[in-house]
Amino acid sequence: MDYRPLPDDTLFLLRDVLAAPAALQALAPFGEVDAELVQQVLDEAGKFVGEVVAPLNREGDETGCRREADGSVRTPPGFREAYRAFVDGGWPALSAHPDDGGQGLPAVLEAVLYEWLSGANHGFTMAPGLLHGAYECLKHHGSDELKARYLGKIATGEWLATMCLTEAHAGSDLGLVRTRAEPQADGSLRITGTKIFISGGEHDLTDNIVHLVLCRLPDGPPGPKGLSLALVPKVLEDGSRNAVHCERIEEKMGLHGSPTCVMRFDEATGWLVGEPGRGLAAMFVMMNSARLHVALQGIGLLDAALQKAAAYAAERRQMKAPPAAGDAGGAPRGGLGSLGRPGAASAPGAPGSEPSLIEDHPAVARILDTQRAWADGARLIAYRTGVQLDVARHAVDARAREAAQQWCSYVTPVLKAACTQQGFEGASACLQVFGGHGYVREWGIEQVLRDARVTMIYEGTNEIQAIDLLVRKVLPDAGAGFAATLLALRDELDASREADADAQRRLAQLRYLTTNVAMAAQARPRLPYEVADDYLRLAMLAMMAWAWARIEATPGADAARWARPAAAFRRWVLPEFELRAGIVKKACEAA
Repeated sequence: MDYRPLPDDTLFLLRDVLAAPAALQALAPFGEVDAELVQQVLDEAGKFVGEVVAPLNREGDETGCRREADGSVRTPPGFREAYRAFVDGGWPALSAHPDDGGQGLPAVLEAVLYEWLSGANHGFTMAPGLLHGAYECLKHHGSDELKARYLGKIATGEWLATMCLTEAHAGSDLGLVRTRAEPQADGSLRITGTKIFISGGEHDLTDNIVHLVLCRLPDGPPGPKGLSLALVPKVLEDGSRNAVHCERIEEKMGLHGSPTCVMRFDEATGWLVGEPGRGLAAMFVMMNSARLHVALQGIGLLDAALQKAAAYAAERRQMKAPPAAGDAGGAPRGGLGSLGRPGAASAPGAPGSEPSLIEDHPAVARILDTQRAWADGARLIAYRTGVQLDVARHAVDARAREAAQQWCSYVTPVLKAACTQQGFEGASACLQVFGGHGYVREWGIEQVLRDARVTMIYEGTNEIQAIDLLVRKVLPDAGAGFAATLLALRDELDASREADADAQRRLAQLRYLTTNVAMAAQARPRLPYEVADDYLRLAMLAMMAWAWARIEATPGADAARWARPAAAFRRWVLPEFELRAGIVKKACEAA
């Protein structure tokens, strides 16, 4: 079963729950972005993703990418044609400025597009996945000359881009980067070094590839403050090939449709982006954008796994399900079978009883409803973040811009870590629905699990995201700024409603725990690093409580589509809050 985008569900969250069209129309660039336009974009994006990109997913995984003897790389069959259709449809340029060849639409619509692309075909999506970040990086930090030569090509997707950070000896510690940049008399640089884990470092999708390379100038001091950023194209302006080489493609657990390359730069020609020694500042413009998109990858992959599991559960019959509350009959309670094989039930129903669809068995229903609760709640938080990105850029009121920027700063690491963790763990839970059939390739669920795992690692590991949240962002002001963000969420809720009051309690508990961590850290500086993962999970669960309270308060949310995952959230997801809170509290007491 191929992944299917669900525009109506997304429209409900954007239009009805978040009132996003009205919020966006208040911003100068989006005065014409009404609900009708949002729906039109979603419908067309859904068609393209479902009809063009999704059908290539399995072929991309099974065929993979191939490096030729000359160092060129061939992508899987159909990828090149699909990417050309992607460019011709204007999808890479969705949120880029019209002056650069873009459509000038809100960031949240681009976020939805990439969520769907990831659910449909994660390997394909890796190719254009860095375009927006590269565009923003070059637009804000590139010279006028570089922007004139490269910005429009990147904005429209005519040329793809990479982010070349990692070296074999320097993973998360970018201060160890050794790639050298030698200034030339003509103002260019000569770049020498080797980078690993470069998604799309070489391919046949576009005629040129723009590499953004973290490097060190001769007078750059050791450590991260000595790093600069260079733009290094695959093909130079005169049409000659630059000294950029793909040494090999990594053999990976998943993402076979995306070439992950080891790239060697042999005195390659490049140009400085931004100021000398300020490479990380320029690169982080790209990385922060990428981290929101990685969070949406987690959501999209979770949704892909859920769609497969729900479709299988709606067709597969095994044993008689135990009766629902109030039923007088039904089969005796028992297991769900051995590896999902017909006739292998561990507790068969009464003689002559009809086997039930497995979606009616409580254990399976719990899995499906729990993952739906995660997907929908996380999706609402991510969409709000997409809207806040544009508020931070375009709001007239300075306080509104500051609050929006603060929201994005705090919530981006939370989303990246929590959504990617749930994307993997949720895909594993959905594989369980298939029994033994999930462990073989036939049904495709195992590919989702393999593809999802890397999202917890790249663009900053989830552990680094947790440290970024707690140590670098929350604790420097003893939690005052984060408390203000949480209080703003509290004020959006109505305490007269049970779900809203419960969400307000969780937000208050998180503020209280933040104070405890800040105080305990003074006596034991290692403490925040030890509990950072638990703290981030607490933050996500508190925000999920807010999200589901907002959804339940929206007219139309009483339909089964929303009521079932809302109930599952309160019953199966939110209790984890007390577990994590207990861990953090005990750690603080021990300090």
